[in-house]
Amino acid sequence: MDEIKTKIDKLRNELEQHNYNYYVLSNPTISDKEFDMKLKKLQKLEEEYPEYADPHSPTQRVGSDISKEFEQVTHRYPMLSLSNTYSEEEIKDFYERTERALNGQPFQIDCELKYDGTSISLWYEHGRLVRAVTRGDGTRGDDVTANVKTIRSIPLKLLGTGYPDEFEIRGEILMPWAVFEQLNKEREEQEEPLFANPRNAASGTLKQQNPSIVAARKLDAYFYYLIGGSLPTESHFDNLVYARSWGFKVPDVIRRCQSLQEVFDYIKYWDTERKNLPVATDGIVLKVDSLVQQRYLGFTAKSPRWAIAYKFQAERAVTRLNSVSFQVGRTGAVTPVANLDPVQLSGTTVKRASLHNADIIKGLDLRIGDMVFVEKGGEIIPKIVGVNTEARSFMIGDPVQFVKTCPECETLLYRPEGEAAHYCPNEDGCPPQIKGRIEHFVTRRAMNIVMGPETVEDFYELGLIHNVADLYTLQAEDLLKLEGWRQKSVSNLLQSIEDSKQVPFERVLYGLGIRYVGETVAKRLATAFHNMEQLQQASFEALVETDEIGERIAQSIIHYFSNEKNRELIERLKSYGLQMSISEEKLASRTNKLSGQTFVISGTFSKHSRDEYKAIIEQHGGKNTGSVSAKTNYILAGENMGPAKLEKAKKLGIKIVNEEDFLNMLL
Repeated sequence: MDEIKTKIDKLRNELEQHNYNYYVLSNPTISDKEFDMKLKKLQKLEEEYPEYADPHSPTQRVGSDISKEFEQVTHRYPMLSLSNTYSEEEIKDFYERTERALNGQPFQIDCELKYDGTSISLWYEHGRLVRAVTRGDGTRGDDVTANVKTIRSIPLKLLGTGYPDEFEIRGEILMPWAVFEQLNKEREEQEEPLFANPRNAASGTLKQQNPSIVAARKLDAYFYYLIGGSLPTESHFDNLVYARSWGFKVPDVIRRCQSLQEVFDYIKYWDTERKNLPVATDGIVLKVDSLVQQRYLGFTAKSPRWAIAYKFQAERAVTRLNSVSFQVGRTGAVTPVANLDPVQLSGTTVKRASLHNADIIKGLDLRIGDMVFVEKGGEIIPKIVGVNTEARSFMIGDPVQFVKTCPECETLLYRPEGEAAHYCPNEDGCPPQIKGRIEHFVTRRAMNIVMGPETVEDFYELGLIHNVADLYTLQAEDLLKLEGWRQKSVSNLLQSIEDSKQVPFERVLYGLGIRYVGETVAKRLATAFHNMEQLQQASFEALVETDEIGERIAQSIIHYFSNEKNRELIERLKSYGLQMSISEEKLASRTNKLSGQTFVISGTFSKHSRDEYKAIIEQHGGKNTGSVSAKTNYILAGENMGPAKLEKAKKLGIKIVNEEDFLNMLL
């Protein structure tokens, strides 16, 4: 057995080193395939010999699907924010103020890039990560250790030697531009709201309840501050050099400046060069290098006196608004787009900018020909932020009006009460909606048919497909006549269409593209109604009684099934062999053991995730609800149960059961 332990330790050490080479040094020494093979070998050994399990193993970076509510943790050292400055004059004031406070003592200023992500505090003991906490309110934050462990640039075990037994390191969790753009592209394809910038995307990802989702988002982490009672040196800069040797991703752009002019030179250089970095930045941080001097200078109530942040000005350009066009999505939502004279902004040429909706247009008071101010939201999504009204002349055109009819099919638009968007109701005759629904249907998360938007466009224009059911009538002999299509590509497409007939019912339901029915809602509906026929016949009341189904979703489902063409489409899909009900295995495991019982789930669990417990309750005839009321029969309580729910449950006399008690109820 010692031989097995040695083999496991050797693999773990090798994989940690390769992780460090790839994610921190950006200098991989083996191929991705070789890395994956080693990782699979380690996973197999850990499964065969669970006695050698280690929460810091490289295999833990993929993230468990056990969902956990975040525990609130008090910071050992408060995470204060920095005072912001926006001009060289304010930087000069800070420098001279520091000089006076130190009574003329010589001092150095460390200049660092201010990364635009979400702040994190990591605590290490004996070289191992023990806790990761968000900034929160500066005094308390959320324990996101399980999520942070999935970020491969964060060491779970430190490299080398010489690190303190206990210390804290602070940094920024970031979503690289490339990952951000891909994520927004996927969300756009699903007509989900786009993240405004990488900071919001990183913050939202870090708060995901499912660590496996966090792992898939490929977050990164840069570190900039070491805290503890026995640090290697009394120099902030030198401590970061040590931290880099222990495996932390400490940017090599930090500079120790001897004068105010060197600070200004650093700011000037990075104001331009930062646009070439793989992650977002929004300024420069200046810190007094000496920790002795930092302690002497101390803090105000809100921020340290020894540090300050200089914020870059958002890059803005002025250009002419030539026209406004209107795009129609698969759900019929109509989005206005400004067409502009080409202008350089943050290193790219901007020709178009989203105007979002009619309210935005009205608020800007736009006119064709206006000179408009354009910025990039998060330096990636162009947006018009204002109009140069002083540049208007008698040649300026009429105010921009939101269209009253669909730009594609000329159907009268409508705006649902309480929504900002306008919609085209011609679901069956509006080409962008039809093509959009087909594009959604074939996506990996839905039916996983190997067919891109260009192919959908071509097949639609050629009359080969008019709806998703037509995909199942495509013939090889017809496709082989098309330009660019060969035997292999035709075979791949038709095989993926055939394979899609085995896709589970909940993904078929999601693939239909019913407005507001995303992946999670589709799963809830499939679990509650078992098959398409029952869902079609479900009343509004029955729908809203289903966990997580609100009135808006219920109304959308009823509207979808009230359309005869949609019902005919489903019958065709059924006749082609698509899965229209939950599998027999899932149905066979259903019982009525919890029939008539309503549960509230609170806390964190070890045996199953919260979503799994919800599914188990529904599988055995019970009902889930999110809030405690007189109608609640049981609280399924894990660790760190919410105190408000506990108090209310006691007041109402509701029975509280733990995991073991609950699972015994099913025996």
